[in-house]
Amino acid sequence: MDDQTGRALAGTEAGLVALAERLQARCLAAGLTVATAESCTGGLVAHVITQVSGSSGYLLGGVVAYADAIKVGQLAVPQAVLDAHGAVSAQVARAMADGVRDRFGADLAVSITGIAGPDGGTAAKPVGLTYLAVAGPAGTEVRRVVWNGDRSANKASSAGVALEMLLTQAETQAQDNANARAEAEAPEAPPAGTAAAGS
Repeated sequence: MDDQTGRALAGTEAGLVALAERLQARCLAAGLTVATAESCTGGLVAHVITQVSGSSGYLLGGVVAYADAIKVGQLAVPQAVLDAHGAVSAQVARAMADGVRDRFGADLAVSITGIAGPDGGTAAKPVGLTYLAVAGPAGTEVRRVVWNGDRSANKASSAGVALEMLLTQAETQAQDNANARAEAEAPEAPPAGTAAAGS
């Protein structure tokens, strides 16, 4: 590896770690927990999260579900969904996120499934095609992207999007929790037509 390549990789990881730091701050402040289910990224998201000291305060764990049998056995992805849509699909990404969230009892869960390259692509599912999903109390969001980098770059790009999606969901959930607390603590309004005291 030459110096230029080393600096590029270091910059990529530094950017990912910066996202992980923001995610950690938000999750710890809001009391949110996270779990991961990764296929094509091979655990990169969990690795980046644990590069930040204190990540054990919100990361519960993760599953590297590379083989379809692990997706079925560990994440409860229905075999029928795999047969109908293939491992690299929105349906499987959604099932992976829902499955790991249920398995770990996490507030938020992220999943990634894709074709990192350089082999394995087809006309219908080219190299770089990746589906990501984030599951939370409000439901599950799925995103489709197609990268055009090499294998390492594609994995890093997917990890970055996964962290961004988690951060967005964490911010939304934190706001929802704050609104719910505010409503619960608000004084009850007097019945309509009731005169205020002293009037």
